[in-house]
Amino acid sequence: MFHFKQFSVDQTGCAMKINTDGVLLGALAEADEPLTALDIGTGTGVIALMLAQRFPMAHIDAVEIDEAAAVTATRNFENSPFKDRLTLYPSDFKSFFDAHPEKKYDLIVSNPPFYINSLQSPGAKKNQAKHAEDGFFEELIEQGRNHLANAGVFWLILPPDTSALVKDLALANGLYLEKITKIHSFKTDEAHREIIALGLVQTNIIEKGFVIYNEPKVYSEAYQQVLKGFLTVF
Repeated sequence: MFHFKQFSVDQTGCAMKINTDGVLLGALAEADEPLTALDIGTGTGVIALMLAQRFPMAHIDAVEIDEAAAVTATRNFENSPFKDRLTLYPSDFKSFFDAHPEKKYDLIVSNPPFYINSLQSPGAKKNQAKHAEDGFFEELIEQGRNHLANAGVFWLILPPDTSALVKDLALANGLYLEKITKIHSFKTDEAHREIIALGLVQTNIIEKGFVIYNEPKVYSEAYQQVLKGFLTVF
């Protein structure tokens, strides 16, 4: 059990535990007063819960393909103070969109599997959680674009090489890069993740860096500021 300031997250049966990627995406993804949001591949449900805390008028849908994780996320939603605004769909995102073609979202987020054509991890659940099949990102971008509201924003966190692929796919599908945040463990390190925001209208791209640690085990002021509303250590 992982305790946040306003909710707790049981991680039972979830291959991907709560991690820095997820909490950063949950804290940094933005939209203009969203009323509808979608978390694709919710896992424990932590990102959806963070969005529910940040955007008190939003109803958040969450999809999760892994059955055990979907059960756990549902329980986390039901035990949260935001339970009336959270809905879990135990499904892959394509089947979800096929079943709900009318849905449009002001905000879509995903911390997706990102290893492409690489050595598969031995556990089946870890495989599913970390490794994307051929065509996964093409489908994700196409479906995301089709289900964004006119002013909606689609946020993803990815390694830089996968991010480059996704940005190309986005442009080919009529989605434009709006913001990019390059995540560095330390100021002197190369970025190991990128948080990108995609929208339907071409704008000037906002680019910035984000450093997690000042030194080993000492979080940066920026990290503390964005997560102080969530993590009990701050």
